[in-house]
Amino acid sequence: MVIFSKLTVISGRTLTAMGQTLSEPVTTKDTTVVRNSTYQVGSSCMQGWRVNMEDSHTHILSLPDDPGTAFFGVYDGHGGAKVSLYAGKHLHKYVVNREEYKNGDITTALKKSFLELDQVMYEEESLKTEESGSTAIVVLIKQNEVYCANIGDSRAIGCAGGVLEKLSFDHKPVNSEEYLRITDAGGWVDCNRVNGNLALSRAFGDYIFKRDPNRDPEKQIVIALPDVIEKTITPEWDFVVLACDGIWDVMTDNEVLNFVMENIAKGLDPEDICENLMTRCLAPDCQMAGLGCDNMTVVIVVFLHGEPYEQVVEKCKKYLSTTKPQVTQSDVTDQEYIEAFDKLNKIKLLSVDEEPKKTCEGKCAANAAVQE
Repeated sequence: MVIFSKLTVISGRTLTAMGQTLSEPVTTKDTTVVRNSTYQVGSSCMQGWRVNMEDSHTHILSLPDDPGTAFFGVYDGHGGAKVSLYAGKHLHKYVVNREEYKNGDITTALKKSFLELDQVMYEEESLKTEESGSTAIVVLIKQNEVYCANIGDSRAIGCAGGVLEKLSFDHKPVNSEEYLRITDAGGWVDCNRVNGNLALSRAFGDYIFKRDPNRDPEKQIVIALPDVIEKTITPEWDFVVLACDGIWDVMTDNEVLNFVMENIAKGLDPEDICENLMTRCLAPDCQMAGLGCDNMTVVIVVFLHGEPYEQVVEKCKKYLSTTKPQVTQSDVTDQEYIEAFDKLNKIKLLSVDEEPKKTCEGKCAANAAVQE
């Protein structure tokens, strides 16, 4: 099933003076639940303080072209919803149709399908002049292997035996590999943004950063090449959470993990937990440096392993009664990059603790733009 997040048209009179946020948040939630003997999945999305809803998400328990294989995705649009909606509707089709996929090389199929879809959108008449872009965080589960592919700063985590499993790492311009590619392609990093504008370094769309005809798609200033993490699903795996940065900007990986476990332990279903998580992250006003002011989308995939959902509830109760999960190494901290960056003497890189949060004024394309 593919979910296209609803777009709400708002009168200009209701906008704040900052132009990108509403005077009151739209808290209506578009919530869905799907299940079979293997998974119980809940999803929900909320427009929040943003003028438009620009996210989309996908949950398919069994792919039509590869029965038994599941596919889940969250696509966080910026500057418009066209790219995120197109990716949410079509990406999984490109993955399963790749020759690499048919030959069992899922990782390569994911990487090439991302690049292929990005090129297809560029050539699409209705999208070729589009200035918007989108992150993508997708999880494909096939034969007890989970493959997580990511571009941008949407994120996925897993819970196995009550322990946090990192499934993705954010693509930020201040990461060493990202910075070197950006500058080598003729771009720059200013205030932790690509060309002082885009707060992430990999995305679908954003074709203004992909215009060098002498460079391959994976060597442009901004690229759509995903990193792919593969892990084996064992009986200890309990759930996976996929969400856009509207969640991760407010809560850490471990906080989200504990929040989901605590709610499961109370007997709540995944879709209700998605709603609770978004409510938890929603800012009471837009005076919190932008935190909690973004669109929000969450997908929670619970592994049933052929057992009733109540078994997962009991497992989470047990985890919480013994020990808390450990925090894994941060995907933001990169001391090697900080040292290299200082040597390049391009800009002064702030420490992780000092890094400024996005404001509701959001002067970068990663935040939703007002669509007049």
